[in-house]
Amino acid sequence: MQAWLCENPTGVEALTWKELPTPEPKAGEVLIEIQAASLNFPDLLIVQNKYQIKPPLPFVPGSEYAGIVRAVGDGVTHLKVGQAVACLSGTGGFGTHTLAPAALCMPLPEGFPAVDAAAFIMIYATSWHALMDRAQLKAGETVLVLGAAGGVGTAAIQIAKAAGARVIAAASSDEKCDLCRQLGADEVINYSVHTPQQGLRDEIKRLTDGKGPDVIYDPVGGDFAEPAFRSIAWRGRYLVVGFASGPIPSLPLNLALLKGASIVGVFWGDFAKREPKANAAMMQTLAGLYLKGQIKPVIDQTLPMKDLHKAYAIMGARSVKGKLVLVN
Repeated sequence: MQAWLCENPTGVEALTWKELPTPEPKAGEVLIEIQAASLNFPDLLIVQNKYQIKPPLPFVPGSEYAGIVRAVGDGVTHLKVGQAVACLSGTGGFGTHTLAPAALCMPLPEGFPAVDAAAFIMIYATSWHALMDRAQLKAGETVLVLGAAGGVGTAAIQIAKAAGARVIAAASSDEKCDLCRQLGADEVINYSVHTPQQGLRDEIKRLTDGKGPDVIYDPVGGDFAEPAFRSIAWRGRYLVVGFASGPIPSLPLNLALLKGASIVGVFWGDFAKREPKANAAMMQTLAGLYLKGQIKPVIDQTLPMKDLHKAYAIMGARSVKGKLVLVN
């Protein structure tokens, strides 16, 4: 097998494409021949030694991928050789083969292509867990999605619309705002025009007739958090999804008191570990929505697996709409 190896987590430049022995699955594991792997923000952090999970060195990055089971270890009964699966295991995806815990593999129904499957689990599981579980979103409520043209943002738009919500999508360019409208957003905010420092709060107020959004989905953090939270509706739920802009914001807690609002943490990875049955049921629901055509990953582009450095550069330039996927 071949894979991108991280022997020293000093950044993307340190990754090297190497030939490695093809491993044999141990008990509870499967060997997957990787067809496609998506690039997610944690895949950048993990090779910079900035992610909360720090795998032992050396490791192969690539948290999310899809492919074909080529061998199964002892005790694996729900998967078989030749079966198509998707997996989010945290590492191992940027190569031709990987070992994965069988319990983390999602069997793919027919009609679920590998490129979509490789871009599916992280964004839809995160967004469903956030909106439907943590925020208990109801039909008719208004959702503000920050970073709406990114992977989790595009998923959040689709899930909120499928739930019958009104969606205001905020993104950084007219082109990205157009994509959000195509995905079903009812209103858009270009926050390069209505900036966090000037105009964002006023535009949110205008688009909600002064009421504010019932739910704010925030994978961005930084300067966006406080003006967005100051705009939230009474009994609103502010979803802390991530910090793609870099800085982790500090919110004045008196705002939560004044608005009767909740600041709600979203950590899908731990939810999946702590509540595996609930997570499995959620993934079945999401697969059903995909097959009905109600949700579908936005694929910005696909690149050959050997072009990983190029893919990281594209992601670093913040020009990606949806997901980047690497294919073998």
